[in-house]
Amino acid sequence: MLNLLVNGAVIGGIIAGVVLLIIIIAIAIWYIKTHNAFVVLDSQTDEAFSTIDVYLKKRFDLIPNIVETVKGYAKHESETFIKVTEARSKAVSASTPQEKAEADKEMTQAIRNFNMVMEAYPELKANANFMDLQHQLKSIEGELSQARKYYNATVRVFNVKLGSFPSSIVGRKMRLTKKPFFEVSSPEERENVKVQF
Repeated sequence: MLNLLVNGAVIGGIIAGVVLLIIIIAIAIWYIKTHNAFVVLDSQTDEAFSTIDVYLKKRFDLIPNIVETVKGYAKHESETFIKVTEARSKAVSASTPQEKAEADKEMTQAIRNFNMVMEAYPELKANANFMDLQHQLKSIEGELSQARKYYNATVRVFNVKLGSFPSSIVGRKMRLTKKPFFEVSSPEERENVKVQF
Protein backbone atom coordinates (compact mmCIF):
# COMPACT_ATOMS: atom_id res chain seq x y z
CA MET A 1 0.00 0.00 0.00
CA LEU A 2 2.84 2.35 0.87
CA ASN A 3 4.38 1.41 -2.44
CA LEU A 4 1.16 2.43 -4.25
CA LEU A 5 1.11 5.76 -2.43
CA VAL A 6 4.73 6.45 -3.33
CA ASN A 7 4.11 5.44 -6.95
CA GLY A 8 0.95 7.59 -7.02
CA ALA A 9 2.88 10.57 -5.61
CA VAL A 10 5.65 10.10 -8.14
CA ILE A 11 3.18 9.82 -11.01
CA GLY A 12 1.27 12.84 -9.67
CA GLY A 13 4.56 14.76 -9.44
CA ILE A 14 5.49 13.79 -12.99
CA ILE A 15 2.06 14.83 -14.27
CA ALA A 16 2.26 18.14 -12.40
CA GLY A 17 5.78 18.68 -13.79
CA VAL A 18 4.64 17.95 -17.35
CA VAL A 19 1.63 20.28 -16.98
CA LEU A 20 3.90 23.00 -15.56
CA LEU A 21 6.36 22.48 -18.41
CA ILE A 22 3.54 22.73 -20.99
CA ILE A 23 2.33 25.96 -19.37
CA ILE A 24 5.86 27.42 -19.40
CA ILE A 25 6.33 26.44 -23.05
CA ALA A 26 2.94 27.94 -23.97
CA ILE A 27 3.82 31.22 -22.21
CA ALA A 28 7.24 31.30 -23.91
CA ILE A 29 5.66 30.72 -27.34
CA TRP A 30 3.05 33.43 -26.67
CA TYR A 31 5.76 35.85 -25.52
CA ILE A 32 7.91 35.21 -28.59
CA LYS A 33 4.92 35.58 -30.96
CA THR A 34 3.82 38.81 -29.25
CA HIS A 35 7.36 40.18 -29.28
CA ASN A 36 7.68 39.39 -33.00
CA ALA A 37 4.28 40.95 -33.69
CA PHE A 38 5.46 44.17 -32.03
CA VAL A 39 8.66 44.11 -34.11
CA VAL A 40 6.58 43.74 -37.30
CA LEU A 41 4.13 46.49 -36.29
CA ASP A 42 6.96 48.83 -35.30
CA SER A 43 8.60 48.22 -38.66
CA GLN A 44 5.30 48.79 -40.50
CA THR A 45 4.72 52.14 -38.78
CA ASP A 46 8.29 53.21 -39.61
CA GLU A 47 7.78 52.16 -43.22
CA ALA A 48 4.43 53.95 -43.38
CA PHE A 49 5.96 57.16 -42.04
CA SER A 50 8.81 56.79 -44.51
CA THR A 51 6.22 56.68 -47.30
CA ILE A 52 4.72 59.95 -46.05
CA ASP A 53 8.23 61.37 -45.97
CA VAL A 54 8.79 60.39 -49.62
CA TYR A 55 5.60 62.16 -50.75
CA LEU A 56 6.38 65.21 -48.63
CA LYS A 57 9.80 65.39 -50.29
CA LYS A 58 8.23 65.06 -53.73
CA ARG A 59 5.87 67.91 -52.85
CA PHE A 60 8.70 70.03 -51.45
CA ASP A 61 10.78 69.42 -54.58
CA LEU A 62 7.88 70.42 -56.82
CA ILE A 63 7.13 73.70 -55.02
CA PRO A 64 10.18 75.67 -56.32
CA ASN A 65 9.21 74.80 -59.91
CA ILE A 66 5.67 76.04 -59.36
CA VAL A 67 6.93 79.20 -57.64
CA GLU A 68 9.33 79.98 -60.49
CA THR A 69 6.59 79.44 -63.08
CA VAL A 70 4.15 81.70 -61.25
CA LYS A 71 6.75 84.40 -60.48
CA GLY A 72 6.80 85.38 -64.12
CA TYR A 73 3.08 86.19 -63.96
CA ALA A 74 2.84 87.62 -60.44
CA LYS A 75 6.03 89.59 -59.85
CA HIS A 76 4.54 91.76 -57.09
CA GLU A 77 3.44 88.80 -54.93
CA SER A 78 6.89 88.29 -53.41
CA GLU A 79 5.63 87.98 -49.80
CA THR A 80 3.58 84.92 -50.72
CA PHE A 81 6.55 83.36 -52.50
CA ILE A 82 8.77 83.99 -49.48
CA LYS A 83 6.27 82.29 -47.16
CA VAL A 84 6.06 79.25 -49.43
CA THR A 85 9.85 79.06 -49.61
CA GLU A 86 10.19 79.41 -45.82
CA ALA A 87 7.57 76.71 -45.21
CA ARG A 88 9.37 74.43 -47.64
CA SER A 89 12.73 75.00 -45.92
CA LYS A 90 11.25 74.24 -42.51
CA ALA A 91 9.58 71.10 -43.85
CA VAL A 92 12.79 69.83 -45.46
CA SER A 93 14.77 70.28 -42.22
CA ALA A 94 12.16 68.56 -39.99
CA SER A 95 13.32 65.19 -38.67
CA THR A 96 10.82 63.73 -36.20
CA PRO A 97 7.26 62.68 -37.07
CA GLN A 98 5.90 65.52 -34.92
CA GLU A 99 8.16 68.11 -36.62
CA LYS A 100 7.23 66.79 -40.05
CA ALA A 101 3.51 66.90 -39.22
CA GLU A 102 3.84 70.50 -38.02
CA ALA A 103 5.87 71.46 -41.09
CA ASP A 104 3.28 69.77 -43.30
CA LYS A 105 0.56 71.91 -41.70
CA GLU A 106 2.52 75.09 -42.44
CA MET A 107 3.26 73.95 -45.97
CA THR A 108 -0.40 73.14 -46.61
CA GLN A 109 -1.40 76.63 -45.45
CA ALA A 110 1.33 78.23 -47.58
CA ILE A 111 0.11 76.28 -50.62
CA ARG A 112 -3.45 77.43 -49.90
CA ASN A 113 -2.33 81.08 -49.84
CA PHE A 114 -0.24 80.50 -52.95
CA ASN A 115 -3.26 79.01 -54.73
CA MET A 116 -5.26 82.17 -53.97
CA VAL A 117 -2.54 84.25 -55.64
CA MET A 118 -2.52 81.97 -58.67
CA GLU A 119 -6.30 82.27 -59.05
CA ALA A 120 -5.84 86.00 -59.63
CA TYR A 121 -3.89 85.32 -62.85
CA PRO A 122 -6.14 83.67 -65.46
CA GLU A 123 -3.41 83.80 -68.13
CA LEU A 124 -1.46 81.37 -65.95
CA LYS A 125 -4.05 78.68 -66.69
CA ALA A 126 -2.96 78.66 -70.34
CA ASN A 127 0.70 77.99 -69.50
CA ALA A 128 1.51 74.34 -70.38
CA ASN A 129 4.35 74.09 -67.84
CA PHE A 130 2.11 75.37 -65.09
CA MET A 131 -0.66 72.96 -66.05
CA ASP A 132 1.80 70.06 -65.86
CA LEU A 133 3.08 71.22 -62.45
CA GLN A 134 -0.50 71.66 -61.26
CA HIS A 135 -1.33 68.09 -62.29
CA GLN A 136 1.78 66.77 -60.51
CA LEU A 137 0.87 68.65 -57.33
CA LYS A 138 -2.66 67.27 -57.40
CA SER A 139 -1.29 63.76 -57.86
CA ILE A 140 1.19 64.14 -55.01
CA GLU A 141 -1.50 65.51 -52.68
CA GLY A 142 -3.65 62.42 -53.39
CA GLU A 143 -0.73 60.07 -52.79
CA LEU A 144 0.16 61.94 -49.61
CA SER A 145 -3.39 61.60 -48.35
CA GLN A 146 -3.32 57.84 -48.92
CA ALA A 147 0.08 57.55 -47.23
CA ARG A 148 -1.23 59.43 -44.18
CA LYS A 149 -4.22 57.07 -43.99
CA TYR A 150 -1.96 54.00 -44.17
CA TYR A 151 0.37 55.41 -41.52
CA ASN A 152 -2.51 56.20 -39.17
CA ALA A 153 -3.96 52.71 -39.69
CA THR A 154 -0.66 51.06 -38.78
CA VAL A 155 -0.26 53.36 -35.77
CA ARG A 156 -3.77 52.46 -34.61
CA VAL A 157 -3.03 48.73 -34.77
CA PHE A 158 0.28 49.24 -32.97
CA ASN A 159 -1.23 51.43 -30.23
CA VAL A 160 -4.18 49.07 -29.66
CA LYS A 161 -1.87 46.08 -29.31
CA LEU A 162 0.40 48.07 -27.00
CA GLY A 163 -2.52 49.08 -24.81
CA SER A 164 -4.21 45.67 -24.71
CA PHE A 165 -3.65 43.16 -21.95
CA PRO A 166 -1.68 40.85 -21.89
CA SER A 167 0.35 42.09 -24.89
CA SER A 168 0.98 45.32 -22.99
CA ILE A 169 3.29 43.31 -20.71
CA VAL A 170 5.55 42.47 -23.64
CA GLY A 171 5.35 46.07 -24.92
CA ARG A 172 6.49 47.41 -21.55
CA LYS A 173 9.38 44.91 -21.49
CA MET A 174 10.39 46.15 -24.95
CA ARG A 175 10.08 49.77 -23.70
CA LEU A 176 7.68 50.66 -26.49
CA THR A 177 5.54 53.78 -26.32
CA LYS A 178 2.45 54.84 -28.24
CA LYS A 179 3.14 56.32 -31.64
CA PRO A 180 1.63 59.66 -32.67
CA PHE A 181 -1.02 59.89 -35.36
CA PHE A 182 -0.47 62.17 -38.33
CA GLU A 183 -3.17 64.74 -37.62
CA VAL A 184 -4.27 68.19 -38.63
CA SER A 185 -5.25 70.67 -36.00
CA SER A 186 -7.41 73.23 -37.77
CA PRO A 187 -10.61 72.82 -39.81
CA GLU A 188 -9.06 74.57 -42.84
CA GLU A 189 -6.31 71.98 -42.97
CA ARG A 190 -8.87 69.18 -43.12
CA GLU A 191 -9.92 70.41 -46.55
CA ASN A 192 -8.09 69.33 -49.69
CA VAL A 193 -5.53 71.69 -51.14
CA LYS A 194 -7.19 73.34 -54.12
CA VAL A 195 -5.19 72.98 -57.28
CA GLN A 196 -8.01 73.79 -59.71
CA PHE A 197 -7.66 77.38 -60.88
